[in-house]
Amino acid sequence: MNTQTDIEGRLVNCFRAALPKLPEAEIRTATADKVPDWDSMATVTLLSLVNEEFGVPIDFEAIDKLVSFEAILAYVRDAGGQ
Repeated sequence: MNTQTDIEGRLVNCFRAALPKLPEAEIRTATADKVPDWDSMATVTLLSLVNEEFGVPIDFEAIDKLVSFEAILAYVRDAGGQ
């Protein structure tokens, strides 16, 4: 498994933990405005899990932009998440 695929799979696991009602088939296309359970508490939980999993500090200035699987994935990749 390559690093990019590994990062994506680990991020899927973070989403599973933070949004357990979200079907796995919908995780990669999830956005905060389309997932009813994705509220402010889910955001805090999700970003805490991402920080813990990847060692990526979450920039509070960026939180408003981290509203989709793709945006969070790009953030982790750009930040050099391990």
